[in-house]
Amino acid sequence: MDEAIALFNQSLEIFERIGDVQGKAVTLNNLGMLYTNKGEVEQAIALYNQSLEITESIGDVQTKAATLHQPGYIYANKGEVDEAIALFNQSLEITQRIGDVQGKAMTLWWLGDLAEQQGEYTKAISYLQPALEILQRLKSPDAESVSASLDRVQQKVESEED
Repeated sequence: MDEAIALFNQSLEIFERIGDVQGKAVTLNNLGMLYTNKGEVEQAIALYNQSLEITESIGDVQTKAATLHQPGYIYANKGEVDEAIALFNQSLEITQRIGDVQGKAMTLWWLGDLAEQQGEYTKAISYLQPALEILQRLKSPDAESVSASLDRVQQKVESEED
């Protein structure tokens, strides 16, 4: 992993030297993923934030929406659910605005998962149901996993009603 980090840092230097800000943003994001995998989440978040600043400055909203997921996952895993939800909601707003239905579905899935974790099952269903409909329409293999999540949450709602 350290070798991969060294190579991405070399790439980063090249992108900076030639002024390729898009390449720099993607490389920062990739470095963030490597640091996440190493368990160095604070370093990863710093890298994701640098990438987000660049994507915002160049108007690359699709990459920004996807990049917002990365620190969102970290915050969710750290139990900082409100922070994660805020990032996923930013991503959702962007994906809806630009018509990225796949990105919207994945974001809804995460929001549904977080709502379930918080015991907000009705809210979870309100995210998971449209995510499932989109993924089924796209014939995505992820539809099966979202369907399983939705079934699980609906069973929790039914058990609460009993």
